[in-house]
Amino acid sequence: MKSVVITGGNRGIGRSITESFLAAGYTVVVGARSSQGVEELDPKRVIFHAMDVRDEAAHHALAQQAISATGQLNAWVNNAGISAWKPIGEINDEFFDELMGINLKGAFWGCKAAAEHMAPDGGGIVNISSIAGKRGSAKNAMYCATKFGMNGLTQSLAKELGPQGIRVNALCPVLIKTDGLMEALMTDHSPANGDPELFLAYFLKANSATGTLPTGKDVGDMAVYLAAKENHAITGQCINVDCGVFPQ
Repeated sequence: MKSVVITGGNRGIGRSITESFLAAGYTVVVGARSSQGVEELDPKRVIFHAMDVRDEAAHHALAQQAISATGQLNAWVNNAGISAWKPIGEINDEFFDELMGINLKGAFWGCKAAAEHMAPDGGGIVNISSIAGKRGSAKNAMYCATKFGMNGLTQSLAKELGPQGIRVNALCPVLIKTDGLMEALMTDHSPANGDPELFLAYFLKANSATGTLPTGKDVGDMAVYLAAKENHAITGQCINVDCGVFPQ
């Protein structure tokens, strides 16, 4: 039985990633602050562990749970993260540390734990980044900085961990309609100006090459492929999941 650790795998995009790995036959260890969103899933194949991703020891505990359940750790998805807009003049230590700690430090500790505990024949690490990790936008400097950092982490560790048979990739989704995104778009400095639905409609019309925007399942299914042994050639890549919003 294969196992995967998914941080933040209980809601939003993370919940979709969990469902994709379950469909692919994995046992899933979900690390998150709350179990809300995973209680209705098969308890024989979904293991919840309460954690703060900023705590390095918690990541090693996740790895041990995966190994205890299946005998091996095959994949790791660093998904936990928060999105927030704020102009630079209003960014303080608390805001800086929260975004950097959850979005980047959490991913770093996850990669470190995965590298230490992954199966002897290797495996796949997938970092859930963002289009914001490839291009900046107004009042989004802190979030962009964390995602640019995640992409750099991905590229560096692909080189470092490749000799261990570990592939490291990042996925860079564009706006995906989740409860968390809609809440973030309702905050004071977001580009939605108080109307997330209208903002998303205009964004889609002006930017999408396909007339659609991606779903959480699109991200989850791509994560499954990148983590699988069948993918032996793709590593060190930061792959857009964006319906052609930002062609590269």
